[in-house]
Amino acid sequence: MKISETKNRIIETASFLFYKNGYNATGINEIIAEAGIAKATLYNHFKSKEALCLAYLQFKNTTFIKDIEVYTRSKPKGKDQILAIFDFLGIFFQNKDFNGCWCIKTVSEIPKDNEVIRSEIQLQKNNFIDLISKLIMDNLDHFSEKEVTSLARQIYLLYESAVGESHLHQADWPIKETKNLCSQILN
Repeated sequence: MKISETKNRIIETASFLFYKNGYNATGINEIIAEAGIAKATLYNHFKSKEALCLAYLQFKNTTFIKDIEVYTRSKPKGKDQILAIFDFLGIFFQNKDFNGCWCIKTVSEIPKDNEVIRSEIQLQKNNFIDLISKLIMDNLDHFSEKEVTSLARQIYLLYESAVGESHLHQADWPIKETKNLCSQILN
């Protein structure tokens, strides 16, 4: 098997297990067994569990950003493209494997002083805010740059709240309600 195929299989396996069971509850031996590889193979690709965690976070985020951009841009221009982030979340919630936000799950399990993982998560969240800002700028022209920044952060907070609360309640009403709130603040 090619090196990149093996590395990708390790990342995909770890991603599935970290997201489903949590970072701390998933051991290296479980990843090795599920991926069907030797311990040396894993360590040839990743120096530590933390390095594998970074690859997991990057894998999840790359897929998320690409998918949400394609989804939102497929909607009619205007407010609909911005509100589509909540429709995307609704589809994500319906997935049988939905288990909340992989970033928040991970950051809640790492020590407070783990700057490497925390910085990666902050980068991903800031990139999402940037995506929301771009959606606002591309679809609404009545906001100043300062207003766009504030509005993007507000929408981000609504989205994050919807992720956490829909996971907690195992219901989609938080997604629907935050979409309604977002629609009101876009006027």
